[in-house]
Formats: sequence, C-alpha cells, structure tokens
Amino acid sequence: MDNNTLMIIGVVIAVLVIAGLALAWMRYRSERLRSRFGPEYVRAVEDTGGQRQAEAALQARTARVRKYHLKPLADDERMRFAAAWRRVQAKFVDDPAGAARSADDLLGDVMNVRGYPQADIDQRLEDLSVDHGEAVQNYRLAREIVGKHARGDAGTEDMRQAMIHYRTLFEDLLGEPGEGERVAERETSHA
Repeated sequence: MDNNTLMIIGVVIAVLVIAGLALAWMRYRSERLRSRFGPEYVRAVEDTGGQRQAEAALQARTARVRKYHLKPLADDERMRFAAAWRRVQAKFVDDPAGAARSADDLLGDVMNVRGYPQADIDQRLEDLSVDHGEAVQNYRLAREIVGKHARGDAGTEDMRQAMIHYRTLFEDLLGEPGEGERVAERETSHA
C-alpha cells in the first residue's frame, strides 16, 4: 500500500472513532438527563416533539435554576414547616378543598424560603423538576385533582390522594422525607 492509501485509511478510522465518541457522549448525556429528570424527561420529549429539543430545554432549565440562590432549610424552618403541614392535614377532615389550597400555599412558602423565585405555575414546575424530578410529578397530579374537584369531578377520596401527592413534594423540599417531623419529635421528647 502506498502512503496515500494509508493516509486515507487513517483518516477514515479517525472519523469513525470521533463519530463513535460523539455518539457515546450523546447517549451518556441523554441517559444522565433521563435519570435526573425521571418522568419529566418523557414529558419534555412529548411537549417539545423530540428528544433533541427536549434535552436542550432540560439543559436550559438546569442552567436557569443554577443561577438561583437555592438553599436547604435550616432546622428551625424545617420544624416550622412540618408543624404547619400537620395543621394543614388536620384541616382536611372538615374542609378537604381548603386543606388542599393550604397545602399548595404552604408548598409555595417552602419554595420561596428555599430560594425559588415566584413565577407562574409552569415555570415553577419546570424549576422544581431540575432537582425534584420525581416529586414534581406528584405536584402536577395534586393540582390536577384539585382542578377536577373545583369542576365537581372529584370527591373526598380524590382530595385525599391530592394531599398525599402534595406531601410527597413537601417532604422532598423539606429535606429528607419526614426529617422535619423527626426533628420536632426530638424537640418534644427533650422537653
């Protein structure tokens, strides 16, 4: 073989290696996004009409949220919110719809204290999905049930499910699930 043939073979091999690496990187990035966003990844693909557009949108969300000054809750904040949640739950027996509204409001308060900006519900859902991809689906379901209830299409059992969905996001935002209550229990056991 002459030098030109060897050079052509070398270039073809280099192009194939680069293409393989690029494909592997794209698969890795897709899997990383799919893992991070969970069901929100599928929703984004459906909403945007394609994987490439969805991944660009999810990366834009991530970049936007990284600019926020998000912070974990302090122990006293966590205990205060856990106590507020117990009051919301107690309200459910007499006023399921009011309890659901209060749960939604309380979630808004937790988000604000954590550093999420006040925004329309769609942006809030997008922002939450960056670090709470699984739990944000529960928030969507809760809000959907509350909307059905407002139209007369959901009963008390549905509202109970909404409260369970709200609680999932609440616990995720609070920190470790149930952590606020464990802190409160430790406080009362030492009193």
